[in-house]
Amino acid sequence: MNPYVIQPALPRHLDGARQVMLDTFYRDFGYGYQPQWHEDVIDLEGTYLLPCRHTLLVALHGDEVVGTTAVRAQGPKSPPHPEWLARLYPDGTTAQLYRVYVAPAHRRHGLARDLVRQACRFVAECGDYRSIYLHTDTRVPGAEAFWRSMAEPVFDDRDGDPEHLQTLHFELPMPTSCDSPH
Repeated sequence: MNPYVIQPALPRHLDGARQVMLDTFYRDFGYGYQPQWHEDVIDLEGTYLLPCRHTLLVALHGDEVVGTTAVRAQGPKSPPHPEWLARLYPDGTTAQLYRVYVAPAHRRHGLARDLVRQACRFVAECGDYRSIYLHTDTRVPGAEAFWRSMAEPVFDDRDGDPEHLQTLHFELPMPTSCDSPH
């Protein structure tokens, strides 16, 4: 039996989800909480639970939140991303994936992949998105290989300087509500 359950977050899950996110910022990313990038983490309910076209999904191990992913009806912002990319993925019709994080002790169980699949199902059920976009910092171990296994790169914004974000932008295939979960 699978010890994990993936479901839409409820208010009782928000503190645990926030902890997974903050731990990731400090431990995996190494730069900690940055208000200009992470304001959604402070108001998870207002950002993800209240807007009908947004969602926050959690992976639970018992009652413990051990993974997250989120969807917002928002494309990339320019700046810091190129203006042409923001035009390609406009707010409203773009479902952007955010906060695909799994606590270290629970990695290598397929949770991130299952969270992304559930997020894609949510997008399909909404029915009014035209694309699924995300970006990742390739300095995070495993991030680039993981996303390349699920999505198509659309823009490589890396400059080779390990002190700067090494961003790679992706698009996931648009699911239909009939798509198989596998």
